[in-house]
Amino acid sequence: MRIYPAVHYTMGGLWVDYNLMTTVPGLFAIGEANFSDHGANRLGASALMQGLADGYFIIPYTIGEYFAVTGLNKITDEHPAFKAAVQEVNSRINKLLSIKGTRTVDNFHRELGRVFWEYCGMARNENGLLKAQKVIQQLREEFWKNVIVPGSEKDFNQSLEKAGRVADFLEFGDLMIVDALARKESCGCHFNEAYQTEENEAKRDDENFCHVAAWEYAGDGTEPLFHKEKLVFENVELTQRSYR
Repeated sequence: MRIYPAVHYTMGGLWVDYNLMTTVPGLFAIGEANFSDHGANRLGASALMQGLADGYFIIPYTIGEYFAVTGLNKITDEHPAFKAAVQEVNSRINKLLSIKGTRTVDNFHRELGRVFWEYCGMARNENGLLKAQKVIQQLREEFWKNVIVPGSEKDFNQSLEKAGRVADFLEFGDLMIVDALARKESCGCHFNEAYQTEENEAKRDDENFCHVAAWEYAGDGTEPLFHKEKLVFENVELTQRSYR
């Protein structure tokens, strides 16, 4: 069987322990979200098998044990954070329903997908990313002025549900472009055409970009704040990946 790279094959996943818990106590990661069976040379459908194995045979026992042995504080809906979250969600729902524009949620969703497919897919370059950034920002602005969401908040409203997701996609998509522009190398699912070897393989810059990037929300219309955590490898030597 000829093996070839698909974009998700290049992502490492979150570190988990034997019980599938991450470094954050109480936060478990299963399936392709964790690193356990991840790699560039998996055969087709092995990712599905990983999800099934984790979901059916491991997590029901390990997360149950965690709840059994961990003392958790009682949480009620009287907590100020809960009340603030409810108010924020209701405000967002009312805003989406009140716009009454002319473009459907699906229409915005398809255009966003097309922009990413063209300019921020498996291969991208700076000119394309800058163009995508401009288009996404314009699309996001229009969404909050011209989207139409039928129905009401009192019914099972899938259009409203999807509108909330697409609003998040537009915000996250904008951030993905910011991050892609900041990373001056090719690594993982990020292949910048300006950074490749003579054999057209991804060319990393471990000296300047061997870190985890985290972007902090600083308010609408404000550039996110950049934070980084250096990656330290003690038992593994970094090498150049090649599919040849």
